[in-house]
Amino acid sequence: MKILFFSPVLFLIISCSGKKEEPQQKETFSIKGNHVILSENNPVLKKIITETVTEQEYSNRITSAGTIETIPNNYAEIASPFSGRVIRSFVNIGQSVNAGSPVFEILAPGYSSVQKDYSDALNDLRLAEKNYRRQQDLVRHGVGIQKELEETETEYQNKKTSLSNASSTLNAYNSKSSGGTYIIKAPISGEIISNKIVTGQYLKEDSEPVVIIAELSKVWITGAVKEKDIRFISPGDPVSVKVNTYPDMEITGKVYHISELVDEDTRSIRVLIQCDNPQRKLKPGMFAAVTYSAGTEKAVIIPSRALMQQGDRQYVWIKSGKNEFTKRIVVPGSTAEKTTKINSGLKPGDIIMTQGGVYLPDTK
Repeated sequence: MKILFFSPVLFLIISCSGKKEEPQQKETFSIKGNHVILSENNPVLKKIITETVTEQEYSNRITSAGTIETIPNNYAEIASPFSGRVIRSFVNIGQSVNAGSPVFEILAPGYSSVQKDYSDALNDLRLAEKNYRRQQDLVRHGVGIQKELEETETEYQNKKTSLSNASSTLNAYNSKSSGGTYIIKAPISGEIISNKIVTGQYLKEDSEPVVIIAELSKVWITGAVKEKDIRFISPGDPVSVKVNTYPDMEITGKVYHISELVDEDTRSIRVLIQCDNPQRKLKPGMFAAVTYSAGTEKAVIIPSRALMQQGDRQYVWIKSGKNEFTKRIVVPGSTAEKTTKINSGLKPGDIIMTQGGVYLPDTK
């Protein structure tokens, strides 16, 4: 049997060679609540850029979607005022017309009966007036009865109303027409944008409009402004308008009217904008983006890149000491291309981190 002996020196060498000595790493930052303190040798310091917060002149701008519409007084749908057959058309689609220009002519068999109704109503009124005057004279001389006077007065007033109605109906016919025809005329100046007139067709008095006239040198844009922003907008304020069809076209207008009602579903208020449309490029039904100029004010404006996200909140890093930064929750407002208005959370003189915040450790 062989007995092995280990030298104490050899054992010591083996023992020392088997043990690895780990270098101690020095922390380059410390966290205290929502504060982060960086050590002098922390490489993140070279990536940090700060900026002092100042108040700036800020132009309030509110943007909303809108729809282009015709101005009601510049739009007319023309239907036949009574049943009859179209015997002639005077217009074509796209044609410009003046108020009073002939649009189409209709043969109206009911014209003679309308004339008769008017004549009968006129005769009835004359008779009722004669009876009324007679009763007045009798009462004045003490031989008449007050009740009969009141009855004849009521009859007289009723006949006046009947004549007025008959006159309105007769006025719907052209006084110069003959043979029971009537020429429908344009009620406004504008352009024929829809024409469904067919010579020989029979129109009923409750038929749909066959001609639409619109004057589109000016249009309305209906926008919806949030309830919280309506205080910034007043009638006459200038607005700028953009439509996708003409992205490079500069369109301006003015606030024409602000509704008195609030839409309870969207909490928004209807705003009418009037725009010039000399080239007729703005078409009713087009969608538009409307930007309202709501005046200027002093406000805290910071670079948008300084904002950090934490859940549904946003924050910035505030320089609170040498190599020390504090997380502060802010409430951002409207944004421009590279800047953001801060509604609360910052004040002039605060020093914020505008670059490097992504390298800081998370805090509470």
